[in-house]
Amino acid sequence: MDLKPLGDRLIVQVLDEEEVLASGIVLPDTAKEKPQRGRVLAVGPGDRNDKGELIAMDVEVGDEIIFSKYGGTEVKVGAEELLILRESDVLAKVVATKAKGKGKRELAGATA
Repeated sequence: MDLKPLGDRLIVQVLDEEEVLASGIVLPDTAKEKPQRGRVLAVGPGDRNDKGELIAMDVEVGDEIIFSKYGGTEVKVGAEELLILRESDVLAKVVATKAKGKGKRELAGATA
């Protein structure tokens, strides 16, 4: 990739989720909502506080995240469409855990 994010920005590959109705019909892209899930490809150094000290980012390369619906800027690099987000647009990290042997995904810190 030829992009290096600055400050508290990160570069995300949007993960498209194919929607299939119970009847087996696959919804076309025009009928779907804008995706809100992605994989972090690059992370900037972080923001600075009032004293000029660097604040480390909470996300890392490879993290799967959920971001705000209309956050970020869409860019095209070669044939790939990417999203540049501020860290504040990230709502959560997706953490894979095994829930009672069923292999479900749960959000970090979520309680039942």
